[in-house]
Amino acid sequence: MTRGFSLGARLASFGNAFRGLALLLATQHNAWIHAAATVVVCALGGLLGVSSEEWLALVLAISAVWSAEAMNTAFEALCDRVSPEHHPLVQRAKDVAAGAVLICAVGAATIGLIVFGPRIVDLVR
Repeated sequence: MTRGFSLGARLASFGNAFRGLALLLATQHNAWIHAAATVVVCALGGLLGVSSEEWLALVLAISAVWSAEAMNTAFEALCDRVSPEHHPLVQRAKDVAAGAVLICAVGAATIGLIVFGPRIVDLVR
């Protein structure tokens, strides 16, 4: 049975989400790499004057990488709880989830090259 809208419940869900982000940053080394990349991309975007359309692509790429990393982290935690001992199917599932993060990261890097590459080449010239 669903309950009606509750502002308190909505605020609590934000608290849960922020706690999850804090856990992601505290426990995942790759999250630190993503954080550093996010800071670099945002700084470069500001310094090099990217367009609104380019910002849209950059923000979507950043969001995709962070989302994939968060989902991968949650999935791995669930797998470890359900199957603490090594199982080849659990390992396969964890590897595929990690592969999803890699796909997003490669896509984000490609977007970064498309947006920043020409500007950096112009600066070097």
